[in-house]
Amino acid sequence: MQIIDFHTHAFPDEIAERAIKKLEENSKVKAVLNGTLDDLLRSMDKNHVTKSVICNIATRPEQFNSILKWSDKIRSDRIIPLPSIHPEDKNLKEHIRLIKKEGFYGIKMHPFYQDFAIDDEKVYPIYEALIENDLLIVMHCGYDIAFPEWNIASPSRIMNVINHFPKLKFVATHLGAWKQWDEVEKLMIGKPIYMEISFSFGWIPDEKIKELILKHPENYILFGTDSPWADQGKEIENLKKLGLSEELLDKIYYINAEILLK
Repeated sequence: MQIIDFHTHAFPDEIAERAIKKLEENSKVKAVLNGTLDDLLRSMDKNHVTKSVICNIATRPEQFNSILKWSDKIRSDRIIPLPSIHPEDKNLKEHIRLIKKEGFYGIKMHPFYQDFAIDDEKVYPIYEALIENDLLIVMHCGYDIAFPEWNIASPSRIMNVINHFPKLKFVATHLGAWKQWDEVEKLMIGKPIYMEISFSFGWIPDEKIKELILKHPENYILFGTDSPWADQGKEIENLKKLGLSEELLDKIYYINAEILLK
């Protein structure tokens, strides 16, 4: 069986230790891995993960070039990096065209670390450029463990974006929106919206996770772990334990991701 982890993080070796320490302090969550690419690859080997999507986050506009350069350096048949665009990037359309030209699949954005609401019109040019270049976006959705519960990436805001940009290839993280799953069930479940499932196990009952998955279109669910913040092996087993059909598990573990990534 193949497995594609659609939500992981890693950092260049020279900043990994410092980045992980700071993120651990802010979130009060202990990382499972040390934040380096080598440690992620070791975890993938140990847990039979075929490919991992690395989600980069530009916390300042001027980080675009360094993230793009590092993404190019690390990509391989097993590592799929997503560069990042900051909402204040004055050259965002040119940069998104460059991401497409360089052969990347899309970008990652995080409203808490990049200070925006996902349905704010100031980020509309990013969505428009992504559609024009046939690129996807992995968006942190819901609350964030390291921040107050700001309502900047809620299911209602997600639906505002999707309704305004129906052609946008939008991937909502954390089973739709972290710690906002009642609203996910009300507004998102059952609609053709990509959702990856990271950071849901242990936060809501397994029975509820299974219920949400079974109510959602089976072609729109992706496996993700948010490594290094969760153990890839444990998350693989958590999904297996739900008692889903083998056909559905295959779609979640890799088929849906393969189709989305073409």
